[in-house]
Amino acid sequence: MPGQATRVSDHPAAPHRTGVRRPPRRAHNEHHFDASDTVRDVIIGMSDGLTVPFALAAGISGAIAASHIVVTAGIAELAAGGISMGLGGYLAARSDVDHYESERRREHEETNDVPDEERREIEAIFAGYGISGDPLKQLVDTVTADKKHWVDFMMRFELGLEKPDPRRAPLSALRIGGSYVIGGLLPLVPYMLVPRSQQALWGSIVVTFIALVLFGALKGKFTGTNVVRSAVETAAIGGVAAAVAFALARLVSGSPA
Repeated sequence: MPGQATRVSDHPAAPHRTGVRRPPRRAHNEHHFDASDTVRDVIIGMSDGLTVPFALAAGISGAIAASHIVVTAGIAELAAGGISMGLGGYLAARSDVDHYESERRREHEETNDVPDEERREIEAIFAGYGISGDPLKQLVDTVTADKKHWVDFMMRFELGLEKPDPRRAPLSALRIGGSYVIGGLLPLVPYMLVPRSQQALWGSIVVTFIALVLFGALKGKFTGTNVVRSAVETAAIGGVAAAVAFALARLVSGSPA
């Protein structure tokens, strides 16, 4: 009323500030390794390149004293091996693309010919995640509403197939073949520097062992595994493979081991 004193209780109290500030939310950045194809190709090419040319050079070094002849044979093997490895990588990558396209055509036909069976397969997939009832029906209806998404879903979750990059085949060939040549040149370096093959052999052994250790450590770093374990494992496996190949080469050449 006019002239009446205003009471404090007539106005709502202002919110009380505690003075405590909430820390700002930190951005969640996920770091995933997404170059697995490249690493796989390099591993395939480099591991073979570090063992096969070494074994060849070591095997014939007992029968041939001149290092330059060993180098010539090694370079010839590198050329043939690099082409062969690259071709193998190309054909393997192309077969992945062809297999994916073949399975996709089959899945597309099945969604047209037996749609009810395909819907039951989707229901079984979602049921495996504990989804049932109306939510399950809504999910199935959503997936099957678009034919492309339907087929994509079946390819990934029923068959477990990811669409391969069609450009990967030539890149895989270059990576595997190039890694093989680079890895194969390292064991030949001592033969290029030392004229006597028997003396160069010991240098080749040391260089190959160091290269295997470093290669294993780098492999562990890029793949996220234990670096020391990867280095020891790679050196051990590569060493055994090189030793067996070396023994076979010496046996064939008739040289004493």
